[in-house]
Amino acid sequence: MRKLKVCSGENPYELDYSAIYWTCVTNNTAVPNSLSVMDGNMIPKFASKDEEIDFWKTLSLKYKKNYKEAQEELLEFQEGSRELESELETQLGQAEHRIRDLQADNGRLQHELDSLKEKLEYQYTQSYKQISVLEDDLSQTRGIKEQLHKYVRELEQSNDDLERAKRATITSLEDFEQRLNQAIERNAFLESELDEKESLLVSVQRLKDEARDLRQELAVRETRSEVTRMSAPSSPTPDNDKMDSAVQASLSLPATPLSKNLDNAFTSQTGG
Repeated sequence: MRKLKVCSGENPYELDYSAIYWTCVTNNTAVPNSLSVMDGNMIPKFASKDEEIDFWKTLSLKYKKNYKEAQEELLEFQEGSRELESELETQLGQAEHRIRDLQADNGRLQHELDSLKEKLEYQYTQSYKQISVLEDDLSQTRGIKEQLHKYVRELEQSNDDLERAKRATITSLEDFEQRLNQAIERNAFLESELDEKESLLVSVQRLKDEARDLRQELAVRETRSEVTRMSAPSSPTPDNDKMDSAVQASLSLPATPLSKNLDNAFTSQTGG
């Protein structure tokens, strides 16, 4: 679109006041106070009426041309404005649609954000509870670990004590086995002596029984000899004298002291 310029001469910055005045009159707009009364310097002096007519005619043609150009520019501007307005309305509709979409997305995202915040708060609460539980479990585990370490140390100490007691027991057991072997050997020796004593006791008992039988037989013979002497007295024969002396000798054997000596010997061996 072309810009409207109201100027005179070659300098575009030099305003043509007459053109401005004519434009304001043509458009039925208020003429600026500075241009309401034409200065004498603005209207040239004419030598004749024809020159003045030509001047104003040329000026009017010029203003008419400028007016048409301004109208064309205005129409172009209005058409461009309509196109621009339509384009802006289209862009505005698209922008509004985009805004609605963005608002919907914003609402959805805000809803998701709120949901995620709630989930995050819930997860944080659950995590805090789990961390608290795990910290409690860790404290209990550490306490149990310390107790187990203490118990292990006590077990090691008890194990050392048991090892020492085991070594002492083994030493005592070896000593006891040695003494037991000695006692077994001594017992075997005493058992052999006991067997000998029992055999001697059997022999002594047998001799006692024989002596008792001999006493009884001697008593019977003495009774018979007394009866015989009383019925028929006679001088004793040498055989009878020998028999009587043998019986007396057998009766005079110390039977009881022998058994006592054997008992004393067995008792002394057992006690030793």
